[in-house]
Amino acid sequence: MVLTRSFVRAKRPCTDGFRWFVRQFNDGGHYQELLDQMVAAGRVGDACWLLEQFGPTDEVREVDAIDAEAIVFSGTLRVRGGIDVDGIVRVGRRLQAGGGLRVGGELIVGEDVRIEGAVRAEGRIEIGGDLRAGWGVDCAGDLHCRGEARVGWDLRCAGRLRLDGNTFVGLDLHGQDDIRCGKGLQVGGDIVAESSLRAEQGITAGGSIEAALHLEAGWGIKADAVVAAGGAIRAGEGLHAGEAIRAGDGYGVFAGLGVHMEAWEASARVSAAHKPAGLMSGWWAGPAAC
Repeated sequence: MVLTRSFVRAKRPCTDGFRWFVRQFNDGGHYQELLDQMVAAGRVGDACWLLEQFGPTDEVREVDAIDAEAIVFSGTLRVRGGIDVDGIVRVGRRLQAGGGLRVGGELIVGEDVRIEGAVRAEGRIEIGGDLRAGWGVDCAGDLHCRGEARVGWDLRCAGRLRLDGNTFVGLDLHGQDDIRCGKGLQVGGDIVAESSLRAEQGITAGGSIEAALHLEAGWGIKADAVVAAGGAIRAGEGLHAGEAIRAGDGYGVFAGLGVHMEAWEASARVSAAHKPAGLMSGWWAGPAAC
């Protein structure tokens, strides 16, 4: 794609940015070459603006490894090794790497992200498709994945965590703000939410599930150890813990909220080592059903 001066002017760029564009490129140039030269000149913000205005392309770039100040690429970027970037990474379509990914700023990808190693970002992460990480994911800002997420090791997020699709985490999940999952959430170890935790479908953990505020699932909740919240615990179906179920002081434990009362014995069973205090709904099945 060739971007001409008049084509860019029609998008109403800022005066300083457009003057720089005219000085450097005169009548214009190839879309991705313009992005590369802007990044090389330190005008990463202008490159991101250009990508926002003209959108992704079908261009594919394959390289052995990347060690750069910033990346702004309009198409699909395939890296056989690792990626180490001090600033922002912005990719219009897909991002793939055979090694790890370290980003000193924001990571924004229009479609899927597939990383064989670990992912670490010092800014927010926004992914328009699926996220696949062979090792762990560590995000120092907000994280929003609009597709399915599969993380081999830990998933840690210092901001708000939004996972629109089914989510699978091999070890622990730790969120320092709200955690929202648009489908089911399955974690091999512990789930710790330092605010509230909600999944539209079920929540399953191989360890404990703990939320500092409310804990809610549209389907069932199951943990091999403890299920605990500082607020209310609400499950659309059953609620199971290998050890204790604990809501916050003055809050209740609710199971079967999405099930007819006549079906509670089959579909809204509550089981734990001891009957939870404040059990407001559901069928208490006792510890034998754990």
